[in-house]
Order: sequence, then C-alpha cells, then structure tokens
Amino acid sequence: MDIRNIAIIAHVDHGKTTLTDALMKQNGGLQDEGVSMDSNDIEKERGITIYSKNTSITYKGTKINIVDTPGHADFGSEVERVLRAIDSVLLLVDAVEGPMPQTRFVLKKSLELGLKPIVIINKIDKPASDPNRVHDEVLELFFELGATDDQADFQTMYAIGREGKAFKKIGDDSKDLSPLLDLILEKVPVASRDEDAKMSAQVFNLGYDNFLGRMAVARIYSGKVVSGSSIFIKGEHGTRSGKITKLFSFEGISRKEVTEATSGDIVMVAGIPDIFIGETLCGAEDVEALPHIAIDEPTLSLNFLVNDSPFAGREGKFVTSRQLKERLEKELEINVGLRVDFSPDQGGKSGPSFFKVYGRGELHIAVLLENMRREGFEMQVSQPEVIVKEEEGVKTEPYEELVIDVPNESSGVVIEKIGKRKGIMKDMTEKHGITRIIFDIPTRGLLGYRGEFIIDTKGEGIMSSRVIGFKEYAGEIKKREYGSMVSMAPGKAVAFSLGNLQDRGLLYVEHGTEIYEGMVIGNVLKGEDMSVNPTKGKQLTNMRASGTDEAIFLKPAFILSIERGLEVMNGDEYLEITPNSVRLRKKYLTELDRIKAQRVS
Repeated sequence: MDIRNIAIIAHVDHGKTTLTDALMKQNGGLQDEGVSMDSNDIEKERGITIYSKNTSITYKGTKINIVDTPGHADFGSEVERVLRAIDSVLLLVDAVEGPMPQTRFVLKKSLELGLKPIVIINKIDKPASDPNRVHDEVLELFFELGATDDQADFQTMYAIGREGKAFKKIGDDSKDLSPLLDLILEKVPVASRDEDAKMSAQVFNLGYDNFLGRMAVARIYSGKVVSGSSIFIKGEHGTRSGKITKLFSFEGISRKEVTEATSGDIVMVAGIPDIFIGETLCGAEDVEALPHIAIDEPTLSLNFLVNDSPFAGREGKFVTSRQLKERLEKELEINVGLRVDFSPDQGGKSGPSFFKVYGRGELHIAVLLENMRREGFEMQVSQPEVIVKEEEGVKTEPYEELVIDVPNESSGVVIEKIGKRKGIMKDMTEKHGITRIIFDIPTRGLLGYRGEFIIDTKGEGIMSSRVIGFKEYAGEIKKREYGSMVSMAPGKAVAFSLGNLQDRGLLYVEHGTEIYEGMVIGNVLKGEDMSVNPTKGKQLTNMRASGTDEAIFLKPAFILSIERGLEVMNGDEYLEITPNSVRLRKKYLTELDRIKAQRVS
C-alpha cells in the first residue's frame, strides 16, 4: 500500500481540526458524532489545538497519514518538528482574515524545508469572505518569503470545512472532500519505500502512557521497524542501545498495535524511557544519524511554589513540594517546549523554595497550570518574566511580530498604548472599516496587555503574535498604571463595603467571597496599593434615618482566571491556584511585613 504523509498547518482558528475531522468522517475514521481530534478537555473548551496529533485515513487504496498541528504561536515548536517528518502540507487560510502571523511562520518553515504546500482557502461560505483577495495575498506572501518558482506555482482548493466540502473552483458543485483527496494523491509524493535497507527512523513527537511510560512518535525513513527488536539510538549525546517493546500504527483517532511497520510510515514506539525529540532509531550501529531537529527556546520564566496561603489545603489533593516536583518531571516527558530548574538551593533566605519553570508564552504556562489544578494540585506562581540574554556583550530579549485588526475608531488608543510598551509600527492598512496594524514589540511589552486590548476595542479587536527572535533590550517599560486593592482583614466580602470600593477601581471578588488578610481583591486606578476592609458591613442603630436606605448596585466583578491573573499580577504578588479557585495575594500578607520587606530591598 502506498503511503502519503501530510500535515495541516494554519493560523489559530482557521479550521485545521474541523477539516481533519471531516476527512476522517468521510473515510470512516470518526464514527461517533461529537468525537474530534481535539480530545483534551481544555482544547474542547477553548476551541483550539494545543497538542499535535496523528491520524490516518485510507482513500483509493492509499494510506494518508495526517498530522493536525496547533495554530497558536505559544505551541509553534510543535509545528516545526512535525514539518520535518512529512512530505507536503495543506496550508489553510481563512477566506475573510487572510494570512495571519502564524500563517507566515508555518509557511516560512515549510518553504525552507523544500515542501510544496497545497493552499486551501477555507470558510468561503462566510458572508464577508473574499477568496480572490486572499489568494492574491497568499501568493504575495509566498514571494515575500522567498519561495522558489515551483513552490509559488501552488495548487489552490476552496473549502467549507464544517460542511465537509472542497471545490477546485468557486462555483463548482461538490458534495464532499473527494476533490481535495484526489489532489493529495496527485500532488503529494509517495513516501519512500526502501524496505530492504537498514532501519532508520527519527522521533518528532512524544507521548505518555501510564503503563508504557514515555513513547516516541517517529517517521520511518528506511527499512522496517519490528516490535521486540534491539536497536541503537543516536543523538547529540552519543549512541546507546535499546529495545522496542511495543509498536503502534495510527488508525483514525486511535492507535493499533502492530508487529512491524515499513519505511515511509509514521508509528509510535514504546520501550525507550529516555528517548527524546530529534534522536534517530537505527537498526545497526553503522547507520548514520539523521539531521537533528532543533527545539524553540523558551521566552519567559516564573516560579512554582507550594501554596502557603491561609486557605491552603482546603481543596487540593496534591499540596507538597515533592508532589509538585514529580508532576513537573512528568510534564517534561512530553512537553518539550518546557524547561524546569530543580536546583535545591533556590529560594533560601529570600523566601520559600521554588521550581523555576521556563515556557514559550503565557498561554503555554496557563494550559499547564489549568491541567494541574484539574488533577487536584494546589500551588502558587510568581509574575512571569521574560528571559534576558547576553549575546556578544549586548543585552537582548525576545521580540514578537504583533498583528492587530481593530475597528478604525479604536486604532488610535491601541497605537498609543503599544507605543508606550516599546512597540514599533511596521505597517498599517485599512479595509472595510477595519484597520490592520503590524508591530515589532518586546515580549515584555505584551505581557499583561491582552485584557486591556479587549476593553479598549470593546471586544471587537483581533490580536495575534509570533516570536521572531532575540533583539537588543528595549529599556524600561512602564506598563502598570494602577495599584492593588489589598484586604486588611479576613472574613466574607460584604456588598456594603464593595459598593463603596468599586468606584476606586476594578473588583476581583463578589459579595460573599471568602477573603484573607493580604489577598488582592481588586485594582486601584491610582498607581499605589491601597489597604481596604471589604468585610465591614453597615453600622445599624435604632435611630430612624431621614430617608429610605438606598439599594446597593454592584458592578459585575472581574473574576480572575489563570490567564487574567498572570496578566494583572504585580512583582510583589503570587497567583494562588487551587482546583476550584484562583486568587491573587501579596507575597507578604500583613502590611507590617510588606513595609519591612520594602526597607530591606
């Protein structure tokens, strides 16, 4: 059986997973309604792909391996690895939005690897769709990224992913995705079938099984992989021996145990507990290792600590430093974009011991924290900080390309705020009442801005970014123009007090919320912190009031999520995360301790 290996790549929310699901449904890979490639609970809730996934379908006697990739920039390292293991890509572009930052990133990587994409302009049924304009923009992007003449001569398909329909031309009649599948058979090269050569396969992704441990997803380049066989593993740190205990092939959304697999196929291998991305599995010691796959470096860091707040241990099952360490070690098995420093001497006299965690962005870290809280963990984290490097004597920091689509009337305030955060405008265009602005901005300047952006654009703006590398340090960025509203007493928040406080800033708590001393209950519009007593009720007397009591109208509270908390927290605060709660608190709970800490610093 011939094999074709493809990946579906696109910007976030352009329809990759929907199209993959439709391809599987048409070919019997998905039998049940409501089942999707996005199987993780957080993926379902957010409507985004976080982890790349493998599937396969059979069409006209050909096995087509499909890799569904994440579209969000924080998970871009997943995409880059996948592209090394496949022979062509389906580049999805929204028929309204056109090419976006992640479109540029994934296309650039594809072109550099010599792949010839098939372009699919998706969502052509949208009222505001303009497929012809988008096609021209994609072509322009190809030339801008240095595509060869052959790559620029790409084939274009049009699709309505949610209806499972593909068209060669706009206006064609089509009932399913057969035109796209026929094009894949026609244009995607057959995977090499050098079955008689010595075995070589390269790992491009990792998985984890509670019984089998760490598992490797690998592309077989030559020979056969046989279950139970002894092999050699070659990587950056030399050669070692190992044994394949289990071998799996992909079928639909599940994996199927097999005894052997041939060159050209994509398989999952168990039995090598220390396997890592980019390493080569060899059938003999004299087989040369394949070129190493680089992994994107983290861009920010934060500290993970044991929860020691007054409410610690109320909700969580896992609350100790040892349990936290074991969970982070487990995460490192599969989350290759993550780094953790387990050095025992961190913290010390300056504060409680912690584990320093390095990630690719706020969303990357937030997803990890959300997974941990759902498993029953309690913890505290510090404010995220960008990673600053010294390169040839020059202080550098990560920069991102930021693309913003906003209504024309909101563009002024957005440009002003991003300018204050050291963003440099590169381009600005206006179409149909929407302004698209492109900036280069330090990652440090973006931290904490997304919440403000939603408010400034009344929820109508679209903001996306991608890391473009390290550049010279931009200097001081003053982002926080407000202080924290800190509770000076424990108890339950009372509507009477909250009603008086809500005019001073934005509240994070509601009436009846349980509070402890040192907990941050909101922000203050003025720049300095303010100690308040949200538990104080109205003093009752037996004296008749001159008028009737006024009703208290509370504005809806800004309830903290993990991402919101990471955005609004200050350097002297911790974000407390438990299975049912997210709270913001000062590192030092009493006002006296905070004053002492300021004097010492």
